[in-house]
Parts: sequence; structure tokens; C-alpha cells
Amino acid sequence: MHEWFVINWPFIEWLSPSVVLILGGLLVAVLRGGAQKLVLLAAPGLALVAVLGSTPGTHGSFEFLNMQMTLGRVDSLSLVFAHVFAIMALVGAIYALHVRDTIQHTAALIYAGSAMGVVFAGDLVTLYVFWELMMLSSVWLIWRNRRAASLAAGFRYLMVHAVSGVLLLAGIVIYYTQTGSLSFDAIEAGSPAFWLILLGFIINAAVPPLHAWLTDAYPETTVTGAVFLCAFTTKTAVYTLIRGFPETELLIWLGTLMTLWGVTYAVLANNIRRLLAYHIISQVGFMVAGIGLGTAMALNGSAAHAYTHILYKALLFMSAGAIIHMTGRTKLTELGGLYRHMPLTFMFYMIAAFSISALPLTSGFVSKTMILEAYADQRAALVWLVLSLASAGTFLSVGLKLPWFAFMGRDSGLRPREAPTNMLIAMGIAAFFCLFIGVNPQWLYQMLPHQPVGYNAYTLAHVFWDLQLLSFVGLVFFVLLRFMAPKDKITLDTDWFYRVAAPRAVGVIHRHVTAVWRNLLDAMRWPLRSIVAQALRFHGPKGILARTWPTGSMVLWVAVLLTVTLLLYYI
Repeated sequence: MHEWFVINWPFIEWLSPSVVLILGGLLVAVLRGGAQKLVLLAAPGLALVAVLGSTPGTHGSFEFLNMQMTLGRVDSLSLVFAHVFAIMALVGAIYALHVRDTIQHTAALIYAGSAMGVVFAGDLVTLYVFWELMMLSSVWLIWRNRRAASLAAGFRYLMVHAVSGVLLLAGIVIYYTQTGSLSFDAIEAGSPAFWLILLGFIINAAVPPLHAWLTDAYPETTVTGAVFLCAFTTKTAVYTLIRGFPETELLIWLGTLMTLWGVTYAVLANNIRRLLAYHIISQVGFMVAGIGLGTAMALNGSAAHAYTHILYKALLFMSAGAIIHMTGRTKLTELGGLYRHMPLTFMFYMIAAFSISALPLTSGFVSKTMILEAYADQRAALVWLVLSLASAGTFLSVGLKLPWFAFMGRDSGLRPREAPTNMLIAMGIAAFFCLFIGVNPQWLYQMLPHQPVGYNAYTLAHVFWDLQLLSFVGLVFFVLLRFMAPKDKITLDTDWFYRVAAPRAVGVIHRHVTAVWRNLLDAMRWPLRSIVAQALRFHGPKGILARTWPTGSMVLWVAVLLTVTLLLYYI
């Protein structure tokens, strides 16, 4: 008899951090009180120990249906992402310790474990399984906000990521058919599999115009859920792009577009989490542009910037979350003068703001300048100039606009207390890493995939250029301060198509279809008209079975997409 399932898993040699986090999430689901909090902290702590104890090589391999699966491909690239993922899971757990929401804690740990699974996946099928598990677990962090807007945003988030998963699966099937291999390494350009897998990845990376799911969903998530969401989804996409698509020229221009797109909309934003969400797009753009260039320094810069970005972006969302938790307000037009009442939160926020703005002695400086230097070495003046312009826009909105109108400026009359102790501890840990990496960059550089790094961020040229740029932006901000005041409105992005255009189109189509049905029925004789009318009671636009049309339409479009993909391939 053929052995269709053969497993050879050396548990003693390698403890899977992803399995630790997922099992921790399942334990949290059945525990309560102090035991639940203990597991909530212990699971990411043990995962961090497992990452630190991982040795390079292949672990957790098994055969399934004659396909070789690998749960643990450990190398320098996977380790640098796994290292910061484990730190972030622990920091996020500390930040969420005061929350009494079992579903949210369970979803957060399974989500973190799924992201870790993607990073360690040695084959495309394993990657796909964890990719989909990320989607299914992360959406609960949006829905647990228990608002109508959160429910709607969560469904839109789910639909977009379902499309990403279908594209990825179609690409994997074609790739396996063409090559007979499922190993996940650099994918040869030009084939349908290349484009389908790339498209699946860049949707999760929030590349415009496929990015609106991020700025739509992240402002609607829970206070603690936003900290996890900002850390994992887009960065797993960055990891997969580094692994599978280095030196893809298209990514240069997509990444460059991301940097400007993000900062432009961030300057216009009023909701503090929407503003920060746009800067995820902008900062991931630096990473994507580095991947597209594909030199050793550029790829190191993208990996390093992903590492630092996870920490300072989480700190930004933690600080914003503390404001929302203590005031109940999310708009800059409703805030002001909070530095007197939340001084620690203000201090931690500014450390993160200086980091994302790449101020010397902060973590963002030692990673972002590496990508800029890589482009300078290639004499790519246009891209270098655009990336520098995006850096200026980052400081304008995150380093100046948000802290001025939220923490300083006019007094809003709010008198909140400082954030809970566990939230402050989590922010303090993230702030420590932002400063520690900034003053000791070799600690990060030694983990990067291409060794030796051979880059020095603290040259006079780098430091003086950066300080001049930030000083000029600061001058412009305060000179034009009265024009920088936020406005109480939302600026629609490409989400206009499903917020405004799609409902209108559905309404028009529904009216026309209904008119056609009525005219058709009027033209029929009475017996046939009676039969059709009875059928419409169950299947028509207002019928009983029609109530399930959203789920049915999703299945239909997924089936159509797969069919068209396979037809294009075989024809």
C-alpha cells in the first residue's frame, strides 16, 4: 500500500515558533483569569526563545500526497523577520494585558503564529496555508471593535484578502504544473505563475491601487488589535517579495509610488489611525523599492527597514491607541493639549515619530538611509529624489502635524489620565529598541541576510543631509501652520469605488433588472406568469434565497477567476 503521508519531524532539534504561538492562542481560548494572562505572555516569550535557539537548516519536513512540505526553513532572511515578529508578539501581548476579550487574544496569537509560519515556510503550499490562516485570524481583530463600521470594514478586508489568496493559489498550481516543484525561492520572471503569485503578494503589501483595504480597516480595529495588524500582514508580504521577487524592476516603480501616495494622503487625514495607516503604505514603499533594486545593500536595507518599521510603527499605534483608550477621541480636530496629562505617552510617541522620520540616533535612520544609499550607488537620481521627498512628507505629518494638533496646540479641554501601566511598559520596550538600534546599528546589521554589511549610517554626509532636510520641513510647517490645521472630513482614496461607486452601480443594476423582470412577466400569459412569480418569491431580488447573495456572489467570482486563469494557461 502506498504511504501517502510520511512524517519525519525532529521536535528536539527545532521547536516551531509558529506552532508555539498558535497553540498558545488555542489555550487562551479555553482559559480564564490569571491563567489566561500567563499564557498570553508565555506563548510569545517561548516563541522568542525558540527563534533565538533556531539553527540554520531545514526542519519539520514531511511528505504529503507526494509533495515535500517544510515547516521550518531557517536561514538569515527568515531569522531576521522571525526575530522581530517574536518581539512584537510579546510587546503586543503586554500592551493588551488589561483587555478582557478572549476572542481578541486568541485571534492575536494565532495571527502572529501564522505570520511566523509564513516566514519559516520552505514550500509554497505551507506558505499558502499560513497565508490564509493570517487572513481568517486577523479579521477578528477588526470585528471585535463591535461597531457597524468595523463589521463592514472587516468584511471588505476579508474579501480583498480572499482575492489575494485565490491569486496566490492559482499561481502555485500553475507553478507546480510547470516546474514540478513547490520550493519557495526566487521565481523566474515572465510566466503566468510569476505574475499571479506576485499579484497575490503585493495585495497584502498594500501596493496602490490595491491598498485601500489597509486604510479602510486599520482605523476601525480595536485599540490593541491595531498594534498586531500594523506589524504582520504587510511585513510578511515584504518577506515573500524579498524571497521570491528580488531585482524585479516593476517593484522599483511600485515602491516609489507607494512612498508618495502614502505621505500625500497622510497629510490630508484627520483620523489619527488613518494617518498612521497611510504611513504604513509609504514606509513599505521604501522596502518594496529596495527589493526591486535587488542589490545586496538594497535587500539588506529592505530587511532592516522592515525590522525597525515593525517596532516604531507599533509604538506609533500604541501611542495613538492610548489616546483613544483614555479620551474616546480619534480625530485631530477633537484633540489638543494632551501632553500635560499624558506626558509618558507623548514622550514615547515622539521617539517613534523621530524614528519613522529617520532622525539620527533613532532606528529609522540606520535602516532607511541604507536604501537611499543603495540607490545613490546606482546613480538612480530620480528614485533617490522621490524617496527623499517622501521622507520629508513623513516628518511633516507624523513628526509635526499629529503631535502638534493632538498633544500640543490649542487645549481641547480633555483631561485624561495617563495610559494603564501595562500599555506604558509595552510602549517603553518598543521605545527602547527604537533608540538602542539607532545608537548601536551593528546589533541589527549582523542579523541581515547579506554579509558583510559594510555600511556606515553615521557619515557626515548622511547626518548633515538628514538634519538639513528635517530642519527645512520643520521651518515650512511652522511658517505655514495656519494652513496645516486638520479638517473634519474624510478624504476618499481608491476606496471610493466600493464606498460610493459600487453601491450606486448595484442600485442602478437592481432597478434595471427589476424593470426587465416586470416587463417580461407582463408579456407572459397568466399560467406561466404565475409559475415564474412563485419562483421569484424564493429566488428574486427580494426573495428568501436572495438574502444569501453576498456569500454566493463571492463563491461565483472565485470560481470564475480560477476558471479564467486555468483557461488562459492551457489555451
